[in-house]
Amino acid sequence: MFEEIQVKKALNKIKGTSRLKLPFRWDLNLYRGCGHGCSYCYAMYSHSYLEKEEKPSCSGEEDSDFFRKIYVKTNIAEALEKQLGARSWKKELINIGGVCDSYQPAEARYGLMREVLKLMIEYKNPVTISTKSALILRDFDLLEELAELTYVNVAVTVTTTDEKLSSLLEPLASSPEKRFSVLRAFKDSTATTGLHMMPILPFLTDSPENLEQVFSRAAECEVDYALPGLLNLRGETRKHFFNFLSRNFPEFSAPYRKLYAKGGVDSSYKAELYGVIRTLMEKYRLSADYMKPLEAGLSRSRQLKLTDF
Repeated sequence: MFEEIQVKKALNKIKGTSRLKLPFRWDLNLYRGCGHGCSYCYAMYSHSYLEKEEKPSCSGEEDSDFFRKIYVKTNIAEALEKQLGARSWKKELINIGGVCDSYQPAEARYGLMREVLKLMIEYKNPVTISTKSALILRDFDLLEELAELTYVNVAVTVTTTDEKLSSLLEPLASSPEKRFSVLRAFKDSTATTGLHMMPILPFLTDSPENLEQVFSRAAECEVDYALPGLLNLRGETRKHFFNFLSRNFPEFSAPYRKLYAKGGVDSSYKAELYGVIRTLMEKYRLSADYMKPLEAGLSRSRQLKLTDF
């Protein structure tokens, strides 16, 4: 179910970026809620960090509605243009869809991203986009044009190459094969590309076989970086994920409660897993350094701006 809302501003400043080690300070979310329905969705609690004026009056509804009731910011382009056109705006890097995937099913109906990208082109503003949807290929022309003007990063999240498992974990996201097709499509463009293997799920996607399959496919797509990350279980996400386990993998419920006695995973498990990941990333010559292509891209963007004068 979609509910159309109006927002006062499009860009939200992210608090604690230095502490979180984020390379951007601004977030842009076209929707509130996400139709992908991922079992491990962190945004079930983090979406509450959005600015108060973005929240609809019924924001007290339970977070389970996060997947079923999608709030559509129909005036997002208008609000964005006001911010991008302000004298105070410094053309900083914008993270698009940091909370809710901009290419979720609602985007196929509303098409808000095309208007957003046209504005980014007009103002030559650098962006980074993360998605689980092949719908982003609809906007390849605009992203390619923007990448010729400034820094563009396209990151695709892939948790497993197992189609059946993926359909359980991420029921309305694109299949793993379609997600890799996005990375293949952008590898020959000026945009940088990244693989996000996030989150890695103990007992479900952490096998050496699955890790190797994901990383080897990323290497075939010639991604500029690959970022692995473990599942965290806190708040509403924890409750939702354990309900998912009880329905689909009841045999893992007890091991998960032991491994996640706290919000984060047991430290010994984490150390062992990242040892395997390091070996595989070295084998496939993948780098986790996303700052290197970012800095190179922003430097190129600055040089392009100088040629405008």
